[in-house]
Amino acid sequence: MKILVTGASGLLGLNLSLREIGTHTIVGVDRSKLAGTPFEIYKADLLDPQAEHRLLDSLRPEAVIHTAANANVDACEADPEGARRLNADLPGELAQACARRGIRLVHISTDAVFDGTKNGLYTEDDVPNPLSVYARTKLAGEQNVLSVNPAAIVARVNFFGWSLSGTRSLPEFFYNQLAAGRPVNGFTDVHFCPLFVGDLAEILVRMLDKGLSGLYHVVGSEALNKYEFGLQVARQFGFDEALVIPKSVEESGLKARRSHNLRLSVHRLSTDLGQAIPGVSTGIAQFYTQAQQGYPQKMRSYQQG
Repeated sequence: MKILVTGASGLLGLNLSLREIGTHTIVGVDRSKLAGTPFEIYKADLLDPQAEHRLLDSLRPEAVIHTAANANVDACEADPEGARRLNADLPGELAQACARRGIRLVHISTDAVFDGTKNGLYTEDDVPNPLSVYARTKLAGEQNVLSVNPAAIVARVNFFGWSLSGTRSLPEFFYNQLAAGRPVNGFTDVHFCPLFVGDLAEILVRMLDKGLSGLYHVVGSEALNKYEFGLQVARQFGFDEALVIPKSVEESGLKARRSHNLRLSVHRLSTDLGQAIPGVSTGIAQFYTQAQQGYPQKMRSYQQG
C-alpha cells in the first residue's frame, strides 16, 4: 500500500515515514525542512488551495495519514485564525478530496479535546469540551473530517519520541534539562496516557490494514502524571531523579489552559484491533534504546540547511 504522510518533518510524520512497516511504501509531504531522506519527499504547501488535489492526483496513494497541524498550544492562542485554517479547515478539505477519489484517510487529533473534569477514563462516547484555541480547532477538524468522509479514521493521540529539532516532545525536554544537570518541573496534576511514537506509527497502519473507520482513542494503556513521567525518564537514563521537581500546572505561567485529566480508554481500539495496546514503560525503554543507537543524530542529518 502506498501511504502519503503529511507533515513529514513533524514528530509523528518523520518517525512514521522512517519506520519500515511491512510492505507499505511511504511518501512524505514536506514544505522545505527535509533533504536526503530514505523515503520519497513531495514538496508542497498544504495551505495552497489546490495543493491537496495536485498531490493526490500526482501520487495516487491508497491511503493518507494526515499529521500536519499547528500543535504548539500557546502559539495557537496567539494566532487563532492561523490555527483554525491549519487544524480545522484543511482536514475537512483533505477529507473531502480523499473521499472523492476513494483514498483511505487517517486524521490525527488530540486528547486535549476534553476539559479534564471527568473522574476516570474518557471514552469515544464522552462529549468533548476543549479549553484552548488549539483544542477547539482540533475538535473542529475532527467534525469537519467525519462530516464529509465517515469512512475516515480520526485518531485522538498523545505520543512521544525523538524529533527533528530534539525539542518537540516531553521526554526530550526532560532529557535535555537533566543531561545538562539542570532542574526541571514535572506537573503532578496533569494525568495522561502517552504512547511511544513508534508504537503509534505501527498501530495507525494496522488500523488501515484492518479497514477500521470512525473515532478512536489511540493512546498508551498506562496513565500517569507528568512528574512521574519525568522520573521514569531520569531513571531510564541514569540521571539524578531529585532534579525533577514536582509542581502544579496552575503555577506554570503557560498561556493556554491545560486539562488536568486526560486519561483515555483504549478499549475500543484494543477490541477492534484484537491486540493489547503498549504502555509508557516499554515506550520509554525504546526511547532510550534509540538514543543509544544514535537515532536522534540520524534524524537531524535529514534537516535541510
